[in-house]
Amino acid sequence: MDVLPLVGLVAASTAVAGAARRTPVPAPLLLVTVGLIASYLPGVPTYTLDAHIVLPLLLPPLLYTAAVDSSYLDLRANLRPVALLSIGYVLFATVAVGWLAYRLVPGLPLTAALVLGAVVAPPDAVTAAAIARRVGLPGRVTTILQGESLVNDATAITAYKVAIAAAVGEGMSWGAGIGEFFLAAVGGVVVGLALMVPLHWLRTHLRESLLQNTLSLLIPFVAYAAAERVHASGVLAVVVVALYLGHRSWQVDFATRLQEEAVWKMVAFILESAVFALIGLQLPFVLKGLGAYAVGDAVRYAVIVFLAVVVVRFAWVYPATYLPRWLSRRIREREPDTNWTAPLIVGWAGMRGVVSLAIAFSVPFVTTDGSPFPARNLVLFLTFTTVIGTLVVQGLSLPLLVRVLKLPGRDAKAETLAEAQAQSEASAAAEARLEELLADRRNQLPGPLADRLRTVLERRRNAVWERLGAANPVTGESADDTYRRLAREMIDAEREVFVALRDERRIDDEMLRSLLRRLDLEEAAAYREESDAP
Repeated sequence: MDVLPLVGLVAASTAVAGAARRTPVPAPLLLVTVGLIASYLPGVPTYTLDAHIVLPLLLPPLLYTAAVDSSYLDLRANLRPVALLSIGYVLFATVAVGWLAYRLVPGLPLTAALVLGAVVAPPDAVTAAAIARRVGLPGRVTTILQGESLVNDATAITAYKVAIAAAVGEGMSWGAGIGEFFLAAVGGVVVGLALMVPLHWLRTHLRESLLQNTLSLLIPFVAYAAAERVHASGVLAVVVVALYLGHRSWQVDFATRLQEEAVWKMVAFILESAVFALIGLQLPFVLKGLGAYAVGDAVRYAVIVFLAVVVVRFAWVYPATYLPRWLSRRIREREPDTNWTAPLIVGWAGMRGVVSLAIAFSVPFVTTDGSPFPARNLVLFLTFTTVIGTLVVQGLSLPLLVRVLKLPGRDAKAETLAEAQAQSEASAAAEARLEELLADRRNQLPGPLADRLRTVLERRRNAVWERLGAANPVTGESADDTYRRLAREMIDAEREVFVALRDERRIDDEMLRSLLRRLDLEEAAAYREESDAP
């Protein structure tokens, strides 16, 4: 097996994603564009998406990292709009786009058209998270989009299985299809509920960070495979487990959390980069398979299907936003009011991605009677053009739309104030506990050491409040920023001395690593690194 093409794909895609951080262009769009161009360069290997690889090997970790970083409480508070989009909209889009394709393409059976509808119905979890982080959408809109993208793949994959069974002649009735849909959904949730507590118990009882993080990397694959083994939704199983573990991550020791965050950031970055590059690299394969369809007709179908996907989403989002409010007083009282701009953003943020392409590639070549699957190559082409169209048209224009609408982003000052108040209450509790412990003769400390504990506590209490204060007129930094910068400078000075001592053979490498790890932990405590948006 030649691994060089795989290594080349990972290396090139991560390099492009890294370069995108220095440009105003979102990384997914730049990766897709470079993939499209690279697909026709001489010497570039042929990369073909395989649903047997993408769905069980790439989708679970991407879903897991997105769900772990989501807020269970926020999702629960927005359960109604999330469910309407992730279930109701996907089924509506499947039928609406499928019916349009059936009427549009001569000779296309309704069952095959519904397969196309199910394939292009779900907005992509990776795309939604990446674009939402980059453009700075309001908190509730981001929660709804992320919640939708976590669950809608399960709806689309199940709808696809029902449609494909009918298309290949397995004789599945609509009643049986609906039954299979609910069985897959309920089964996925049940499997997730059954796994989440034992997995969390195992995470909290393993004593080594290395073992805990190895388990963390295995969890999404275990949950997905267990659900799929019983013909349930692996997507829902992964999401349920990840939401539970993310909600209770505070019960895992700090070393594991630090290491786990770094590991999953790297995994997500590599997989997201490779996935978007793979989308662009499919162009030659898709065009080669177009076969009997005239290019002009295929392009016309592609434009109409793309426009239908966009319009159908708005046709669902606006009624789903306002009708429940008009019909239910309870909803009006419980949920914050909204204006026309939030549904507009939610409607326009329906970018498709790799899951749609992977499902399309899994469409069988022949039916049960041995005849070719009707219009398989056209289904693949229309899926590809819809994915590219939504990524380019909607992905590029979404940041501009957010700026034009002047949507309020996160209120940084209000968030800092809430953080400061929370830290103040926690510090007061910690101070009371410290005095209680010091009153016990078994915990007696010399005065300077006890004062040091109080100083560290006071430092944590004041650090957040200082960010609300006036900035340094010379540097523009807050007192907290200056403190962290000076702390890092001091640590850097110590680190240089340790390295010099190692080079002079006064300490060995093992001692150097031990000393550097201690400094690394102190630096992590002294300096809170701001996360970079991908």
